[in-house]
Amino acid sequence: MSEHAGPDLTGKVALVTGGSRGLGEQMVFAFARAGADVVVTSRKLEACEEVARRVREETGRRAFAVASHVGRWSSMDELAEAVDREFGAIDVLVNNAGMSPLFDKLSDVPEALYDKVLDVNLKGTFRLSALVGQQMMERGGGSIINVSSYASLSPQPYFLPYAAAKAGLNALTVGFARAYAPTVRVNTLLAGPFRTDVAEHWPEDTAERHRRTYALQRAGEPDEVVGAALFLASDMSSYTTGSIVRVDGGPL
Repeated sequence: MSEHAGPDLTGKVALVTGGSRGLGEQMVFAFARAGADVVVTSRKLEACEEVARRVREETGRRAFAVASHVGRWSSMDELAEAVDREFGAIDVLVNNAGMSPLFDKLSDVPEALYDKVLDVNLKGTFRLSALVGQQMMERGGGSIINVSSYASLSPQPYFLPYAAAKAGLNALTVGFARAYAPTVRVNTLLAGPFRTDVAEHWPEDTAERHRRTYALQRAGEPDEVVGAALFLASDMSSYTTGSIVRVDGGPL
């Protein structure tokens, strides 16, 4: 049996979409502290550059900021090309970017909003995973982590388009794990409610609802995603692929 001292990403390059805030930012810093150089991408270049600057100052690792729109097919091609020029390889890809807009009732969801939810949560992830996964396989290995949601397993009417997209993301995990095996591992990190900036828009009774409906009786703190992310990104999960790793507080 091999012994692991802990997650070691020394010499690796990790790309995190939606990496300028929330869970994505937490993972960017965790990977850098574990020794990886990092790519921070989201739609707003200024926000990415600020996170990259802090990574360089706090960890000494290389950090590359690049703007991209995960809902656009061509933007994923451009992102993969930009990272290839900067680093030459990607060892860890985290498909973290997503969106879950609010609406009054299902019959009022406009086509444009539905398409945007599917594009951001599913289409871009498919294209980027296809490109990066192929490169990883040709170079001998890598890890892809798809950040899904408890909504994909328990869809509720008030976030149904988002739940459908994340359920599709779970399916992509299995399909890509099979497509790029045995050298590339692909897994789902299934997140529950976390107290990121999104929590500012939660209803007033949210904390009480969490106490009633989750085994841990609370939402997660953003840094509580780090352990699972490091596990899936590193060789600590060398025999794990096509799996769902739940970090969701235990929905009842």
